[in-house]
Amino acid sequence: MAVDEGSWYGQDSGVSQVRGQLFEAICLLATSVGIVSVLILLLYVTLDAFEPLTADPGWHLVFLLTLVLPATLLAIYYYRSSDPAGEVAYVTTGLPIVGLLLSGGVLVVFAELLAIKEWFALALSLGAVGVVWYAHKRGRPSAVLERFGILILGTAVSVFGLPPTALARVAGLPKRIVSLRELVLELPYLPLSSLQVVATLTLPVAALAGLFVARRRASRRDGVVAAALIVTGALFGPVIDAVVGINGEVWVVLVTMTAVPVAVYIEGVVRRKEGVAGLAFPLVLVGGVAVGTVLVNALGFAGPDVWLDWSYLTSAPSTTPEEAGIYPALVGSVMLLLVIVAMTFPVGVGAAIYLEEYAPSNGLVGKFVTLIEINIANLAGVPSVVYGLLGLALFINFVHLPSGSVIVGGLTVGLLILPIIIISAQEALEAVPDSMRQASYGMGATRWQTTRNVVLPEALPGIMTGTILGLGRAIGETAPLLLVGIAASVGLAPAGFLDLTGAMPRQIFTWAFEPKPEFRYGVLAAGVVTLLAVLLVMNATAIVIRNKYQRE
Repeated sequence: MAVDEGSWYGQDSGVSQVRGQLFEAICLLATSVGIVSVLILLLYVTLDAFEPLTADPGWHLVFLLTLVLPATLLAIYYYRSSDPAGEVAYVTTGLPIVGLLLSGGVLVVFAELLAIKEWFALALSLGAVGVVWYAHKRGRPSAVLERFGILILGTAVSVFGLPPTALARVAGLPKRIVSLRELVLELPYLPLSSLQVVATLTLPVAALAGLFVARRRASRRDGVVAAALIVTGALFGPVIDAVVGINGEVWVVLVTMTAVPVAVYIEGVVRRKEGVAGLAFPLVLVGGVAVGTVLVNALGFAGPDVWLDWSYLTSAPSTTPEEAGIYPALVGSVMLLLVIVAMTFPVGVGAAIYLEEYAPSNGLVGKFVTLIEINIANLAGVPSVVYGLLGLALFINFVHLPSGSVIVGGLTVGLLILPIIIISAQEALEAVPDSMRQASYGMGATRWQTTRNVVLPEALPGIMTGTILGLGRAIGETAPLLLVGIAASVGLAPAGFLDLTGAMPRQIFTWAFEPKPEFRYGVLAAGVVTLLAVLLVMNATAIVIRNKYQRE
């Protein structure tokens, strides 16, 4: 087809690139303005939280020479190099941070929600249910409904118990509701609390890590050695407690949640011999901090008067800015996340699986499914305050759950991010090539076998990425929490899901209206940095997962 001269393609049959270049420049300018604005805001808040200008000039000089300058030069080298050392550097730097956050969450659960002894009893009782379920599967592989009933009934008996039966009389217990968990708790002897954590937390993680190493290295012996090393490192908890002073339970959790993923990743880097130079970056960071700390203490340089320190993370809110902390709100946010995950992940992924793999696309039912999908997409854009009104009407006025409790806040915010998780899971499932499904059907697999063994493993990285990003939004929401009565400030962390709770964004909102300027700037800024650190780590984790599996 001929192109007339003077058309919008350009003059004299040429193609003009001015409009495209102008559009590119405008987009680049708009993006740059947005990024620079956010960076300035983050810098402003960070300066208020850490107040680096209050430190001695010598303190800045020491850490400039020992930490900032070496880390910057190494980062420039990674950026200019084609070797994947840069990726290894930021993964090995970020993994310990993620592990420490997970360890903190586990320790918060042990400290405030579920004592280690109760966790040990619950894990043993649920493990007994798992053994019965596995034995039934080996004996009657086709009885799927029976195994489902065993799983539901066994879990109910383990957690809630059943009315008094012969089991209670045989055990010599009072005639009351008895659960397997209570039976374990009433045993005359239980091992040390650190050994309980090893038995119920470290052993499963070590088994999974051993299977992963054995599959990756095609050697069962290597997997057994890896699992044995993990358990051995965790068993040093009592020794570390006696020598260094670190609590044995804390040591076990740190080894399990932080050291294990870091060690497994480093083993893979060394085995592949790709990007090994990136392992130097976290060593430079840790070494720079250690050397700088020793030098400033030896030279007598005073550090900055920071607001965000360990006492801030472990203290309760106070009327005095210097004594104020965020610990109860931090625990409340962790417990809210537990409720949100338990509600949204199975429901959201299950809904996405039905809509993508099972729902018909034709007929009256197909039109109804299309209507549902349209409404899910619309719900993802509904303002968060509307979900707060929904939670107030549904969970407080109708179901009569306690106002301001953990369960109410978690369910309300869970409704907010549920459409996001459904949509992201649908997109991940839709991205799986249809040829894989057809190949599975051609081999005689059923639709459920194809979904479970072919589609879900391929779509899981995308599902996890969408879920993490949704949880990142959930932890920063404030408007729904205001409407369902989440407390502005609490002095004690919640001990159960029906207790009154606070949350980090709600607490920050309260500090913004305090009359003392130290609250509005220092204490508030420390809370914002804490919340942003959690959000950035969650988003970075999602990005790493996405990039890793996109390449594969």
